[in-house]
Amino acid sequence: MKLIKQLIAIATMALATSAVAAPAGEAPDALVKRISNDVIDTAKADKDIQSGNQKKIMDLVESKILPYVDFQRMTSAAAGKNWRDATPEQQKQLTAEFRTLLIFTYSGALSQIKNETVEFKPLRADPADQEVEVRSVVNVTRGEPITLNYRLVKAGAGWKIIDINVLGAWLVETYKGSFATQISKNGIDGLIKELSERNKKLASKPLKPAK
Repeated sequence: MKLIKQLIAIATMALATSAVAAPAGEAPDALVKRISNDVIDTAKADKDIQSGNQKKIMDLVESKILPYVDFQRMTSAAAGKNWRDATPEQQKQLTAEFRTLLIFTYSGALSQIKNETVEFKPLRADPADQEVEVRSVVNVTRGEPITLNYRLVKAGAGWKIIDINVLGAWLVETYKGSFATQISKNGIDGLIKELSERNKKLASKPLKPAK
């Protein structure tokens, strides 16, 4: 699970930097590749990130991740049919808590980046496609390369990530099961409360520096 969280972070943080500088009409695979290298290089070179400086890492995530992730779409997909039964306010709260949970995941893993590199596969998509899958593998210091894929949708002139596949498991599908279980027991408000409590615990824990 720890490694999966690290890979999710690398994948999503790869989309989180230099949003303003993204060239118009840039292909989704080219975008992910360019930014991925920037983020990993930055994490490796920044001593504050390597030492687990929570504020600096959180500031980076907060300021750069939003332009490339559709949190509401991810949350609605994870909630499944229960999303339609939620009030607008519940949808807003659930999206906010899920967003915070993912940001903590990304932040914790970002501080662990050391020698990872990413290799991208040729994009299998038509230029007119509105949804694509960018495939890659992450080379880690120990062990075999790990498959890591991104699902993106066209959003205006650019692209946004709506799901990540690590080791054959899609992130949204992974959360869908736990969300459904919690909602069946305690309703939407119960899920919001559970996520809120988990986020408070994560906020109280210092980030571990890379070894």
